[in-house]
Amino acid sequence: MSYKSIIVNLAVDADPAPIVKLAAGLAGRFDAHLIGLAAADVPPLVSTGEGLVYEGEVMQIQRTEIEKRLAELRGAFERLVPSSISSEWMQQVCSPTRLLSTVARACDLIVTGGEEGENVFRAVDIGSLALGSGRPVFVAASNFEHVLAKTALVAWKDTREARRAIADALPFLSKANEVVVATIDGNPDDNVRDSLADVAVYLEHHGIMARTEILSGEENGERLLVFARSIHADLIVSGAYGHSRLREWAFGGMTRTLLQESGINRLMSY
Repeated sequence: MSYKSIIVNLAVDADPAPIVKLAAGLAGRFDAHLIGLAAADVPPLVSTGEGLVYEGEVMQIQRTEIEKRLAELRGAFERLVPSSISSEWMQQVCSPTRLLSTVARACDLIVTGGEEGENVFRAVDIGSLALGSGRPVFVAASNFEHVLAKTALVAWKDTREARRAIADALPFLSKANEVVVATIDGNPDDNVRDSLADVAVYLEHHGIMARTEILSGEENGERLLVFARSIHADLIVSGAYGHSRLREWAFGGMTRTLLQESGINRLMSY
């Protein structure tokens, strides 16, 4: 298995160079076609006691500014992607999350930066993207221009999402120098040990030698991140747990904690 088509999201309010260079490096590593994408939307009319906040003329000005920025991002993408890499460009004045979720059908992997921001009209909602795109989402560490993925940490939990994430991450795992499959359990039983052993055997069938770890303590993202840093992991593979998304977003949760981490690359699947 390999990634043969990669979409990279260029945030309209971020420097495009790091994420484009990173995605181009991945496309070169996997001999993949690279699709550059950028989108932003004009906020809708808002009715107040004084009338409409945004009138037609103001909205057109905003649309023109967005189109200008999208053109700048296209220029940066075409300038930064080497001619040896097959590539194309896509842009639209619309929600970046909606556009990415739609065009995900044309790729094996989505690459995006970790900058979510509060403006949903200009920044992607990574959680919604991971849960709704049907494709693995690679969330790049801040301002990294290259992905080494020498040490990959697989956050194991015996769920559909985690199984999907491991399968989706095989191209990365097969190129890693070290793969560690870890689960957090304060009172592990034979079922936990058996599930880890099964994952190790599954990876071995794909030519990947992995070691397994059971981390003591309560299951939370911070515990996982502490372990990831202790082994110098530069990629964390995990399921995006969306079965109780509202609760996770409101109270933290493993998925949300990993999304807030900016120093390690993450690959999430749902």
